[in-house]
Amino acid sequence: MLKVGLTGGIGAGKSEVSRLLAGYGAVVVDADRIAREVVEPGTPGLAAVVAAFGPDVLTPEGTLDRPKLGAIVFADPERLSALNAIVHPLVGARSAELEQAAGPDAIVVHDVPLLTENGLAPLYDLVVVVDASPETQLARLTALRGMAEAEARARMAAQATREQRLAVATLVIDNDGPLEALEPQVRKVWDELTARAAAGRG
Repeated sequence: MLKVGLTGGIGAGKSEVSRLLAGYGAVVVDADRIAREVVEPGTPGLAAVVAAFGPDVLTPEGTLDRPKLGAIVFADPERLSALNAIVHPLVGARSAELEQAAGPDAIVVHDVPLLTENGLAPLYDLVVVVDASPETQLARLTALRGMAEAEARARMAAQATREQRLAVATLVIDNDGPLEALEPQVRKVWDELTARAAAGRG
C-alpha cells in the first residue's frame, strides 16, 4: 500500500485533483467528507460539538449549522482549536478504517485540508500539494463560491501559508492556470505514484 497525503489551501483546487486521482484508480479517503459524517445527527461527535458550542450551532432540523459554526471558529483560534480537538480524533479513526479496507496493493490518497497545520506529513509515504497563489485562491473563493472577500481572507488566514505547505511537499501540482492545464499534471503525478507503489512491492 502506498499512502499519499493530498493537501492544498482553500480554493487551490484540491477537490478537483482528488476527483481526477480517484478516476485513475486511487482509493480516496476524504477527510472533509468524513468530518461531516462524524457530526451527523445522532452521532457522539455532534453531541460533543453541541456541548462545547451550545445548541445555537444546530439548524431547526437538528443538523449542524456549518456556516454559523464556521463564523464562530474562523474568527477565534481558541474556538477553532476546541472544535478540532473534537472532530480530528474521530476523523483519524474513520480514515484508518477506510485505509485498512483498501487492500495491500492500493494507492490510498488521503485528502486532508489541514495536513500541514496539524503536522501530519510524517504519516504518509509522500505528500502531494496542490499549489495556487493567494490571488488565485481569493478570486476563486469570491467568484466561484460566492464568499465575501473578508470571509475568504479569514479562511485563508486560518490555514498554513503557501510556503509552509510547499515545505512538506514531495510532489507539487501547480493549479494557478485553467482547468485544462491541470489534468496532464495530475496524470503525471499518478504515473509517479504507480511507479513508487510498484517499486515498493518489488
